[in-house]
Amino acid sequence: MSPDELTAFLLELNGADETYPFGPETRVFKVRGKVFSIDRPDAEHPSITLKALPENVPRLILSVEGILPGYHMNKKHWITVRLDGSVPTAHLRELIAESHAIIVASLPKTQRLELQG
Repeated sequence: MSPDELTAFLLELNGADETYPFGPETRVFKVRGKVFSIDRPDAEHPSITLKALPENVPRLILSVEGILPGYHMNKKHWITVRLDGSVPTAHLRELIAESHAIIVASLPKTQRLELQG
């Protein structure tokens, strides 16, 4: 997935906002102020850090080359995915959508309903 395709996919998610709270190198995508994705697409080793269900994290790390414990995040809830092609685009899209869904599910009911439109 190219950096432009990644950006487009992230911004297509309902309520997604792109922010740069750590400087211009690190993008943080949030929904209603809660982080669901952190990435550095222009880094020497591009990667994206995503929220995951705690019960899925160990399996993902052990079974999928290119998925690591969340960089600088709670290793129980976050994974880092290398953006070097080692994780197929379809799987990456699923992981991003799941991260977004986990955060949306944690929002107050009124905010969840607003996102549903």
